[in-house]
Amino acid sequence: MKRDEILAAAACVFAQHGFRGSTTRRIADAAGVNEITLFRQFGSKEALIREAMQHMTQSVGLTALPKVPLDPESELTAWSESFMQHLRLRSSIIRKTMSEIEERPEMSESASYVPRQASNELCLYLTALKREGTAGEDFDPKTAAAMLMGSIFADAMGRDMMPDVYPQPQDEAAHMYSRLLLQAIGVENGSRKTTPKNTRRTKQLSP
Repeated sequence: MKRDEILAAAACVFAQHGFRGSTTRRIADAAGVNEITLFRQFGSKEALIREAMQHMTQSVGLTALPKVPLDPESELTAWSESFMQHLRLRSSIIRKTMSEIEERPEMSESASYVPRQASNELCLYLTALKREGTAGEDFDPKTAAAMLMGSIFADAMGRDMMPDVYPQPQDEAAHMYSRLLLQAIGVENGSRKTTPKNTRRTKQLSP
């Protein structure tokens, strides 16, 4: 059996049973190998599960945000949809990791790798919108990124438990969150929103 198949089986067992319940026998049974194979390849259960978590994050393929924004609503929506899909597909293992964070804090590093990378990319994109003048000047990119990512994370983790809290259709949620954020930072239809103050000033300067 290929190494990545064992890692996938270990991640699945961890998502169902947590670290303590993920015995090497359970993992071996799920992978269709014997326990000796696990210890020969990984050395210990701790090393196996840690690598399984890393493998889970490395296999992700999020839609990249461009360095130079051209169509903010389309670009941000595509990125948000891919990030939300990543979280939904891994919701069980993310929830299990969060529930065991106090007992196994080292597991959070692997589980949070993709969100951290996504946050950095989103901050750079929002900073570019600000620099290009497509967005307003009075917002903090990190705070704006946290707002969007928080909405996506809450939806991906909580929609199945609290469907009444998320009345919008699941396939439209990412677009709605993205559009709302862009409006909040002064982007509308791909261009900077003109405030009433700026409009009055423009009229005064016009001949």
